[in-house]
Amino acid sequence: MEKPNVVHRQRLKRRARRAMRRLLPFVASLFMATPLATPVGKTMANPTGVEMKMPTAKQMQESFFDQRMHDLYRNLNVEAQGLRYEVFAKAVTGYLNLKQDNKLGDKQLLTVVDFELPSTEKRLWVLDLAQKQVLFHTLVAHGHNSGENVATNFSNENESNMSSLGFYVTRDEYRGKHGRSLKLDGVDEGFNTNALERSVVMHGADYVSEDFIRQYGRLGRSLGCPALPMDQYEQIIDTVNGGTCLYLNGSNPEYSSKYLNEDVAMTAVLGSNQLI
Repeated sequence: MEKPNVVHRQRLKRRARRAMRRLLPFVASLFMATPLATPVGKTMANPTGVEMKMPTAKQMQESFFDQRMHDLYRNLNVEAQGLRYEVFAKAVTGYLNLKQDNKLGDKQLLTVVDFELPSTEKRLWVLDLAQKQVLFHTLVAHGHNSGENVATNFSNENESNMSSLGFYVTRDEYRGKHGRSLKLDGVDEGFNTNALERSVVMHGADYVSEDFIRQYGRLGRSLGCPALPMDQYEQIIDTVNGGTCLYLNGSNPEYSSKYLNEDVAMTAVLGSNQLI
């Protein structure tokens, strides 16, 4: 029989790769549900006589989860907007944990704020995880006592006038001294759980603008609220209200959260096919 030509072989390889991508979710879920028939770490010889260590079920799950996270990051195209993968991955992990804990509503939205970036940069993203779209990418202010252009100090204490790091769940809105505002319920014990008592809310502020940056070299600062531009805050409140996830990232080696449990996030992705 005549050997297949190069084009035919390449076509067969592409078909094989597509088939593997379709089978991977099934294989990962199978590893989740089925005990291994052989001891973990057993090796086997390939045709060349070189021993290869078989991946464990845990390693398969981790690899699959990591691929899904990177796929989502790439599909959202947020790297080009300055959202670093490590911050994105923590935010999504927390979102999945909160979802598993039934603390979020039906909207598949995630708001990420990176206070490691200066206030002169757009450091807030509202992500639609279902549609894989960036709904908003804009400026956001930090607390007055958290720092000048970059936030370096954070607190959960009343009257600290600092921002509080961690995961929040958006609640209902109200009208206060800043006009239309959105309540934020901090869920990280010791880091932001006093947010409601402190009236740490989303609201608009005229000191959050490019004009203010040109005049003063940085944004104005709040009393701890993630304040938004006046021309966008109402649309953002309309979008993220009613039980969506907000993650405020910052440079604090002491910060920890029970919602950064990768095993819970991995179970959510592999068990219910979330994110894709």
